[in-house]
Amino acid sequence: MRSEITIELGALRRNVATLLRVLEESELWAVVKANAYGHGAVECARAALDEGATALCLATVAEALALRRELPDARMLVMSPARQSELSAAREARLELVVSGGTIPEGVPLHLKLDTGMGRWGLSELPAPGRDVVGLMTHLATADTDHAFAREQLERFRAATEPFSHLTRHAANSAAALRLPESRFDAVRCGIALYGLSPFGEDPVVDGLEPVLTWRTEIAQARLLRAGESTGYGRGFVAETDTWIGILPIGYADGFRRDLTGTHVLVDGERCLVVGAVSMDATAIRLGRDHPPGTTVTLVGPGLPLEEHAQIAGTLTYELACGIDTPPTRSSRIFHGQD
Repeated sequence: MRSEITIELGALRRNVATLLRVLEESELWAVVKANAYGHGAVECARAALDEGATALCLATVAEALALRRELPDARMLVMSPARQSELSAAREARLELVVSGGTIPEGVPLHLKLDTGMGRWGLSELPAPGRDVVGLMTHLATADTDHAFAREQLERFRAATEPFSHLTRHAANSAAALRLPESRFDAVRCGIALYGLSPFGEDPVVDGLEPVLTWRTEIAQARLLRAGESTGYGRGFVAETDTWIGILPIGYADGFRRDLTGTHVLVDGERCLVVGAVSMDATAIRLGRDHPPGTTVTLVGPGLPLEEHAQIAGTLTYELACGIDTPPTRSSRIFHGQD
């Protein structure tokens, strides 16, 4: 197999417990959209619910319906707008839907979403909630970067929803749940923190979180480049002196992106630089010496957090994690800590 992804469900459960301690009286709703950010929706949802999360948040009706087959009794909220053609299936599956505009459906539990500054999905004004409305919500644009603006959003939301405070109110994402106590209301929607990844791009241990995902591959071939020889498309790396190169059997089709050239991997505990152009099915690393084929290489794991790769790629851990969600024909996936 080209690579192996290990999901430590025990770490996820400990992250849930950590978040519940922070939240005190607020409910934790686990965001498991996009296959739990590439970690495995069914397994992660079960673990989160077992540890005390009270609802699951999905992006689409299709995601929720797929999960409903595995978790028939779980409370599920679909956060993106549902199409008219999906309403019947949503009712039958006992899903809760978010209303961000347009016609308000009937006969299904609803959450009215107020746009307080995200400028994306959301109602510009909050109508009087009808009988099907069970929740009121908003989404924060800068909880990880600009607390002042996030607090402005929260104050708008609080003022608009105060007359309906008997309904469940929820606004916080992972960043707000961890750093803005006033954002927690009745429930919070946590995604990235569940998986032990920092919404702030820093070491997750700062917030008591443990990374859930480890990703490993192996050296498929080691070769000695003589001075002046190169590796990969475009001759992106040319050896200045005789240099050992390791070829890894993974590439951007596996989620190891082209813009990760310049990041590091771990070979026998030694940090090795990714050199040349990452291709679809292969990546080159600079070795300190010859290594036999089959030598284990850690791409993400202890000593090599996903946050470090995100800094090199100039992106978010969210995007990198979702990109590792590869088909079983390219990588194996092992879940530790299943009941």
